[in-house]
Amino acid sequence: MTPAPQSPTVSTCDVLVIGGGPAGSTVSAFLAEQGHQVVLLEKAHHPRFHIGESLLPANLPLFEQMGIAEKVKAIGMYKPGAEFVSPNHGWTQRFAFSEAWDKSMSHAYQVPRAEFDHILIKNAAHKGAEVREGHKVVGVEFHNEREGATVTARTDDGLERQWRARFVVDASGRDTFLANRFKIKTRNPRHNSSAIYGHFRGAVRNGGAIEGNITVHWFEHGWFWFIPLANGLTSIGMVTWPYHMKSRGQRTLEQFLHDNIAQSPQLQERLQNAELVSKVEATGNFSYISKRCQGSNYLMLGDAFAFIDPVFSSGVWLAMHSGLVGAQTIDTCLREPHKAPAALKRFDRVMRHGPNAFSWVIYRMTNPIMRDLLMAPRNIFRVKEALLSVLAGDIFGKTPIWPSIMAFKAIYYAGNIVQPRRAYAAWQRRRNNIRPVDDPSFYNA
Repeated sequence: MTPAPQSPTVSTCDVLVIGGGPAGSTVSAFLAEQGHQVVLLEKAHHPRFHIGESLLPANLPLFEQMGIAEKVKAIGMYKPGAEFVSPNHGWTQRFAFSEAWDKSMSHAYQVPRAEFDHILIKNAAHKGAEVREGHKVVGVEFHNEREGATVTARTDDGLERQWRARFVVDASGRDTFLANRFKIKTRNPRHNSSAIYGHFRGAVRNGGAIEGNITVHWFEHGWFWFIPLANGLTSIGMVTWPYHMKSRGQRTLEQFLHDNIAQSPQLQERLQNAELVSKVEATGNFSYISKRCQGSNYLMLGDAFAFIDPVFSSGVWLAMHSGLVGAQTIDTCLREPHKAPAALKRFDRVMRHGPNAFSWVIYRMTNPIMRDLLMAPRNIFRVKEALLSVLAGDIFGKTPIWPSIMAFKAIYYAGNIVQPRRAYAAWQRRRNNIRPVDDPSFYNA
């Protein structure tokens, strides 16, 4: 007689975190430090490859707060600034973070994400979170506010386990676990981009103190990132419009990447003697947002809520900051339930502020008038300092950059008014660029 299948083992915890990337590891570390029983479930095993290797200066104080600053420094390439290379201008425009409004935010690091994320998840375990890798969450059932939710995960060997949690955190990144189940994830109608990327050895870098600068190379169909890493590798990625991905045809991803690098003479020169040492991979639409990011017994952090575009390296910073604010929010909800509505409202406001602060410039990054401003910056009304503060991630503190950001926007709109034909042509082209193209085969090797 065949024995009846056993029900999954049910454990309990205060907070169940889905995903062990920067957002999940950060919120788990802070909550465990505050005395909450935290279980973190990660579907993969660290270290594992991930893109998003460029950090922002605003990350560094958070690393100090978490006690991991020296470990990150040990694996990082010193990054004092960013630079832009335009095919329509005859020079490279460099920006130093030390010229931002807050002069203390003078540098950041480029990091191999496999090592960086491993540091973060080990830190969460060190702080007291129960970390379980190789556990893919496959189901969640929410109960009432007092009873929380039941989360089901499947292990690598096919076994199922369940946890009864008072609070659930979705830090699943682009898997957008809860948003998909709630059917609240929507394509961002104002942006639409895809990426192809790989690692090269032997790329020509800047000399001296600016070796670690991230470089943005514009080209006809989008832009490339050039990210030097401390291990001698350089991360190269092309961010482009889905319609251009459709032009790939029968070419492999590797050939398509090389063919497009050839369209950027400055980048091709830097890679002339470089060797591709990784598999070329691709990812689909970068830009999406969920209709909400919180409820009475759950939060969505980082990319699990929204993502726009990687141009300003904002992903890791927004994810980790959401983990910090998320931990504060959950601690309030669990310890002082009468303050939960206000705490959740504040969390919602912070989560929306981050993408909004970056998106205005991101939406206009390929606009020729914006390109002119970035390639010949002036500090009238302190707009250069304010823009550098945004590039540094200094958007959540008390640095008074917002009047100057408004002045920068006014300068941009004035440029459109005095160049109406150029502005209209750019608007038409962007409308064509961001049109959706649904064909996942574009991103297969």
